[in-house]
Amino acid sequence: MRILIDLGHPAHIHYFRNFTQIMQAKGHEFAFIAREKEVLHTLLSDYGFNYTGRGKGKKSLAGKLFYIFYADFKIYRVARSFKPDLFLSFSSTYAAHVSRLFGKPHIVLDDTEHAKFELMMYPPFSDIILNPSCFWKKFSSKQLFFESYMELFYLHPKYFTPDISILNSYGIKDDEKFFIVRFVSWNASHDIGQKGLSFESKIRLVQTLEKYGRVLISSEGTLPDALKSNQIKIKPAHLHHFLAFANLYIGEGSTTASVCAVLGTPNIYINSLIVGYCKEQQEKYSLCNHLTNENGVIDKAIEIINSKNIHQEYQINRQRMLNDKIDGTAFLVWFVENYPQSEKIMRTDPSYQYNFK
Repeated sequence: MRILIDLGHPAHIHYFRNFTQIMQAKGHEFAFIAREKEVLHTLLSDYGFNYTGRGKGKKSLAGKLFYIFYADFKIYRVARSFKPDLFLSFSSTYAAHVSRLFGKPHIVLDDTEHAKFELMMYPPFSDIILNPSCFWKKFSSKQLFFESYMELFYLHPKYFTPDISILNSYGIKDDEKFFIVRFVSWNASHDIGQKGLSFESKIRLVQTLEKYGRVLISSEGTLPDALKSNQIKIKPAHLHHFLAFANLYIGEGSTTASVCAVLGTPNIYINSLIVGYCKEQQEKYSLCNHLTNENGVIDKAIEIINSKNIHQEYQINRQRMLNDKIDGTAFLVWFVENYPQSEKIMRTDPSYQYNFK
């Protein structure tokens, strides 16, 4: 089988990396298209995947509409030579459009309920929409639900083991207390009208955390001068090892908060947006602390830092979560290899997915 995967964000290569390696070992062939977004191209190179770039995208609404034609054309050119049997993506409007032009199926994954632009654009041209069971938006008969999180596609214990020696190579000692803070750029279409931490709150938060340990900052945008000395300068592929050993993560991005949740790392997610996976991780598993604004962030951080058994509690809750969830990568391998019969099986017997625990 020849599969074309379109990637729009660094997280997307993580979602499909193990899937691709398993499928390649079975003899399937892949072509990657990748937006120039943050460290996505770096990650693809680090993992040894060849790819074709499709530019940076645009910030304005008019620019985003123009970019649709540009990205569609870039994917079309690759598809014309690669001749895929199937298109696969995470909420890609562009892959959906081109799949229809070639008359090939497009299987799309999505866990972002508030991505209004994408949810309007890709469904009419897609064949199957795979959503985590915690995805609360029911909008299409094409939806199928699986009992997992996107972050478990690459952080399930079958695929990821935290390595303290990686942190040691950056000068972090085994018993050193450190915190990771992440700020987003607020440029995504679903970020319009949303907010997280103010400039003043960012500085006050970091200054408070520094009283308890080292503070490492990851930022999509430019940092204030007062915080630049705290910025993390590590290989993107190593970030998950840092998050696994961090004493606390605080950030505006839901994906990184969910990463911490599935790793069992205490975290605070600050964003006015409510996403299904963080909501479930907080309410069902006590693995996430979501604040819709900056009020109370510092108090909550100090509470977590001073909690004696917090890490043991998170690891217990993590194991409870893992017991409930399936291995999303194994499920996707089965689903793609056996499509369209796999869709029929899931429609008639959704419990079949529990064969992939």
